Amino acid sequence: MPGIWILAEHKEGKFKKITYELLSLGKKLKSKSGEELCALLLGSGIENLANQLGPYGADKVYYLEDEVYKSYLNESYTQGISELVKSQDPSILLAGATALGKDLFPRVAARLGTGLGTDCTSIDLDNNLLKITRPIYAGKVLMEATIPQTKPQMATIRPNLVEISPVDSSKKAEVIKSKANPKKEDLRTMLKEILKGESKKIDLTEAKIIVSGGRGMKDKDNFKILEELADAFGEGSSVGASRAAVDSGFAPHDIQVGQTGKVVNPTLYIACGISGSIQHLAGMATSKYIVAINKDPEAPIFQKADYGIVGDLFQVVPLLTQEVKKLKSEG
Repeated sequence: MPGIWILAEHKEGKFKKITYELLSLGKKLKSKSGEELCALLLGSGIENLANQLGPYGADKVYYLEDEVYKSYLNESYTQGISELVKSQDPSILLAGATALGKDLFPRVAARLGTGLGTDCTSIDLDNNLLKITRPIYAGKVLMEATIPQTKPQMATIRPNLVEISPVDSSKKAEVIKSKANPKKEDLRTMLKEILKGESKKIDLTEAKIIVSGGRGMKDKDNFKILEELADAFGEGSSVGASRAAVDSGFAPHDIQVGQTGKVVNPTLYIACGISGSIQHLAGMATSKYIVAINKDPEAPIFQKADYGIVGDLFQVVPLLTQEVKKLKSEG
């Protein structure tokens, strides 16, 4: 039974924003192919979550519920998804280019013997074939390609690129519980414990505003001024770092932006003390607006920035924080 399937990501009882973006994208593809739009959900105690996706466009929701899916583990997720996809034979299978999607989908594609378009900035249909656009050569070139007619056609898309379509509260999805669950004794790896980081800010891949620091921050304690600016912007903002800052011990790796870190796509990206190497640009070049703050007027980041401030970030950033707070208080 053909269909357009999306992988629904969730955390702590809530769907991630990329799930709603994928459903909105799926609705556009459905209007061209005529196939039903289905969501795929894995977890433990998730039946209530499965019932929430109809208003966002899902015609059907397949969910795999078992203790082995309580926390993400690529081996169990790969086995469960592959078995279900083989039995239902969808035409298209999409996920977000998130940490989970980047780790999981190549494994699923290999298990299914099909191709995969990764880290796409655009996905469309052309004669029922997925037409994708994705960056190559560290983001210097955008490549267009068509996924071959193998089933399923698979792709991952960057978060924050698709506008979420209006919710239809009257729409209900058919919810189907699957039994494609591997046994614990068949798994070669087991997750014992998850150690959560101290930061309570939104994940970088979903943030609308990111304030990032580079080697110019000079010390990890100086990242406090970036956190204050991010806090001033409010909900949907987060703090990032360049590889140079991470390698210098100024920031943890989980907030690194770049080719060897996270690829982000916020509405606003503020680069503080970041020179703008190709590797860093590869992780944030698709941001809608880029603001660079650097005392070196020849820093490469200014070539990519929409707005640039040549000056001492330790003077500029606190002033920005004051102005943001002032504008917020006014209205």
